Amino acid sequence: MPETSRRSPLRKLIVPAIATAVVFALLCSLGMWQVRRLHWKEALIAQVDSRLKEAPVPAPGPDRWQSLDLTEADYTPVTVSGEFLHDAEAHLYNSLMEPRGPVGGVGWFVFTPLRTDEGWIVYVNRGFVPVEKEQASTRPAGQVPGRVTVTGLLRRPETPGRFQASAKETSQQWFARQPDKFAGRAGLPADKVAPYTIDADATPNPGGLPQGGETTVTFSNNHLQYVVTWFGLALALVGVFIAYARGVLKRRD
Repeated sequence: MPETSRRSPLRKLIVPAIATAVVFALLCSLGMWQVRRLHWKEALIAQVDSRLKEAPVPAPGPDRWQSLDLTEADYTPVTVSGEFLHDAEAHLYNSLMEPRGPVGGVGWFVFTPLRTDEGWIVYVNRGFVPVEKEQASTRPAGQVPGRVTVTGLLRRPETPGRFQASAKETSQQWFARQPDKFAGRAGLPADKVAPYTIDADATPNPGGLPQGGETTVTFSNNHLQYVVTWFGLALALVGVFIAYARGVLKRRD
């Protein structure tokens, strides 16, 4: 009987020890996953930084769209020539707090379809305009006619966030970069529209608007703090278990 009584406190540690081991392993696996994500994000940032220094290449045409990895191609410098379809502008809401040009604040990025020399279409983000200059009629000088050549950065499309405002069905005001939706609203043939967009460089437009070259090249990289968080929780869990075990053993003594 005395031996049973002596062992019973130790038995109380079996279930907590197993639970602690399971949760500890889970927390460590989450920490290691974030370590891998950190390495991936750092490599991506380095790759994009290097890509931005490259000479522009011709924008991918329809023969490459099916095999094009849009995530991999994001921020690739490209060039394309054709004619703007100004009557089919799409406007993407943006709050430009740190503009590179003279105009900033709340406004819109102007996405204009460009019919290329080859006949296919790509939406070009020509740049930023303030709220009061959203309508093309307020900036007629910037509606460049005839053949143009655009140089800029290829950008992959975006998926609207869960809490993001939705575009109105009867307008061309948008809250996510969606070239397929832009084209559908404008009545453009879907099979002729590129699955990506191009952010034009800072080459000035007549009249100063739209204000190009406002692409924000930033990546959120919070993985290191997540690594610290998960491994910190794992160590804290071990500390809590040790404190609990000591209490049990003291009661046994």
